[in-house]
Amino acid sequence: MLTYPIAMTATGLVLIFSDLEAKAQGIDSGQSDGVNRTQDKESKAMHPKSISDADLPEGKRTKLKLYVTSAEAYEMSRSDPDNVKIIDVRTPEEFAFVGHAERAWYVPLAFVTYQRDAGKTKHSVQWNLDFVEEVKGLAEPDSILLITCRSGDRGAMAVNQLAAAGFTKAFNIVDGVEGDKVDDPGSVFHGKRMRNGWKNSAPWVYGYDPEKIILKESPPKPADP
Repeated sequence: MLTYPIAMTATGLVLIFSDLEAKAQGIDSGQSDGVNRTQDKESKAMHPKSISDADLPEGKRTKLKLYVTSAEAYEMSRSDPDNVKIIDVRTPEEFAFVGHAERAWYVPLAFVTYQRDAGKTKHSVQWNLDFVEEVKGLAEPDSILLITCRSGDRGAMAVNQLAAAGFTKAFNIVDGVEGDKVDDPGSVFHGKRMRNGWKNSAPWVYGYDPEKIILKESPPKPADP
């Protein structure tokens, strides 16, 4: 049950997460029997092109050192949808209004909260303290998980929490859903998140499956007297 309001401007989201958010080529064995096909799928899923810590800013690095791009993550998920799960950890606002991978499960790492003070609206972050437990409800410690956020930083935070809880195959999608910013003052797209990212690399949707939204349910409200 989604209990947090889904209403916020893009500017507000940027302000909140700007400080938080600062390849899958498999080996085809050529075998045709069912066992070898299964092994080949796992080989493709667990041997993406090499992305090392040295290729990434500190905020996108994880303890597991497992990284993929959105394009690679799409191929991993498409080739083995039964065994590869995409988990989107962005806020409800981002998931609903920005768009997401069609097969993504939604488990937020944090929420946005709103307060009015002295005539001004203030935004802050409320971390989801149930994040790891919610992931445990849909995946095993050795499940292949592809973790995505806006552009890779919150994904790294999420992977590190999962690693500390015993998950061993959680990949950070390093360019996230929106991707990195274009750095070209001569371009009309300068400063826009269009360099990479799922929305610029793979199919995505706005609609969602309620069964794939994993949020702790609120206790029922008492009836009016």
